[in-house]
Amino acid sequence: MSFYETLTRLEQLPYESLWQQFQVEDVKRALCKDRLDESDLLALLSPAAEPCLEEIAQRAQRLTRTHFGHVMQLFTPMYLADFCVNHCTYCSFSSIYDFPRKKLTPEEVRQEAIAISSTGLRHLLVLTGESRSDSPASYVKECVEILHEYFPSVSIEVNPLSTEEYRELREAGVDGLTLYQEVYHQETYRKLHVKGPKRVFRNRLDAPERGCQAGFRSVNIGALLGMYDWRQEAFMTAMHARYLQDKYPECEIGLSAPRFRPYLGEFNPDSDVTDRALVQIILAYRLFLPRSGITLSTREPASLRNHLIHLGITKMSAGVSTEVGGHTQDGGTPQFEISDERSVEEITDMLQANGLQPVFKDWDLLRLQA
Repeated sequence: MSFYETLTRLEQLPYESLWQQFQVEDVKRALCKDRLDESDLLALLSPAAEPCLEEIAQRAQRLTRTHFGHVMQLFTPMYLADFCVNHCTYCSFSSIYDFPRKKLTPEEVRQEAIAISSTGLRHLLVLTGESRSDSPASYVKECVEILHEYFPSVSIEVNPLSTEEYRELREAGVDGLTLYQEVYHQETYRKLHVKGPKRVFRNRLDAPERGCQAGFRSVNIGALLGMYDWRQEAFMTAMHARYLQDKYPECEIGLSAPRFRPYLGEFNPDSDVTDRALVQIILAYRLFLPRSGITLSTREPASLRNHLIHLGITKMSAGVSTEVGGHTQDGGTPQFEISDERSVEEITDMLQANGLQPVFKDWDLLRLQA
């Protein structure tokens, strides 16, 4: 059995009427429980929770400090290649766009590593477009072997791989996997993924579980908020994380809540995810999954990120470029526009001013060179 069977059951729920059935009393009841169930999660994501956000936030902050202390893990993404065979309607790397594609050579990978490591960061997220011919697992493995000379912790965000391929990458030094389902609603998923292997919904859905089976230390999942009703997508994401956490307790299961951002094309999302809605999602994640890390990316503006660091977030990106070779080269095509362009040093100063300790890997304190 995989999460697909659970998702199939959950898709049958009458969400439009279900959201309206919850009352403030249901939200208050959830706040008093140590382990929340499916109904509690629905209550926290329902309109009934909106008047209670301050009270929910206080509990979320207490849970975060209990399980994670006053620390914030920092990382940055590094794009290795932007070749892609998929036609996804919301992504700049889509195969339909004609722009000069890039793939870093081993020497360029090393130069990127030197530039990033000079900031003090020691946790790296490696990304590629989805093309098995241009950036196969063997290429990622070759790059990881170089990167491990500079970074003790390397995670990947690449096309879904087999359990054996994930295992080979783990043995090469990859310790974490990030893979976003993008959209859990299957009909919408088919509309957004027009062509290519990414169109196979279940292959992507089951990939995080294959990562757990391969022995990665951490697996991070999420939905791209805005593609479908945000309440339902957040509910599915949290239920997916609970499934993985219960089945693979030795693996650290984390969540992200990325919102759609402008990109090369003209796609407009169907669902408006306001700042307040994003706060409600993050708070619900924290109460439902108190031991799970929650990542906040530079898709969000600096002012909002500054506010959310106290409400459940445990991991942030800093000094970000979404272009291939973007830390040492100019002129690439970004996968999407970022909103928070602050450097590692600026993010570090902000965190320390708010009473938090920035860390680079396994909760070791980040010490920037003067």
